[in-house]
Amino acid sequence: MSISRLTPWASGLAATVLLAVPATASAGQRPTALPRTAPASAAGPVDAYYAAAEGKTGAALKTALHQIVRTQSRLSYDGVWNALKVTDQDPANAGNVILLYSGRSQSKSTNGGGADNWNREHVWAKSHGNFGTATGPGTDLHHLRPEDVTVNSTRGNKDFDRGGSPVGEAPGSFTDSDSFEPRDAVKGDVARMLLYMAVRYEGGDGFANLEVNDKVNNGSAPATGRISVLKQWNQQDPPDAFELRRNQIIFDTYQHNRNPFVDHPEWVDSIW
Repeated sequence: MSISRLTPWASGLAATVLLAVPATASAGQRPTALPRTAPASAAGPVDAYYAAAEGKTGAALKTALHQIVRTQSRLSYDGVWNALKVTDQDPANAGNVILLYSGRSQSKSTNGGGADNWNREHVWAKSHGNFGTATGPGTDLHHLRPEDVTVNSTRGNKDFDRGGSPVGEAPGSFTDSDSFEPRDAVKGDVARMLLYMAVRYEGGDGFANLEVNDKVNNGSAPATGRISVLKQWNQQDPPDAFELRRNQIIFDTYQHNRNPFVDHPEWVDSIW
């Protein structure tokens, strides 16, 4: 597969500049940015980053991407608090962050453990592989997002699937006894975060080999699902300006690695 910024999937970075959003996010809806043509050189460094993946598909592509993204700087779990205030800043209000499932714009200063505070949501549940909050997968910004404390608790360590009852304080999200469905505006984000984790953590670094499967109720196994649904969500909700900006900030400022599925969502179907 040739790595091209002209493919429909991969055009986001080459054709979008991350501009301020004109209005604060409303409940259940994440803001979108106004696109304009980016400088012609914008795609170059990104393509160079993935040069070792050029022409590969399937398992060979997964292995190549692992080798690329495994080189990273690591944060402490305490350091994640301040990082999320930058990566998930509301483009319309620099004093706020956007909560992942809730879609709510909330003051950065309200992080903590109270019922209406926001805390650090592990999109890949930390019990799925028992990595906890250890520096590494437990502090990897590519799957850590701000979320309302109560909603975070409701999601717990459930796998991702469709259906269930509406989630209070997270309009458009649903849950049942064994799964969680995020609102439409971040379904693709969730899928790409999980698939990043399955590529980044392959059993090295002293951590479990994380894999996606087509089940729920994965418990403490180093696995999460459902991959069939995640693939559909990746297609349904392609990367927007917020997600692209977030990926770039993590690369430039914090971990110095990228989520390849934000840059190239088409690679999801090539690997899985």
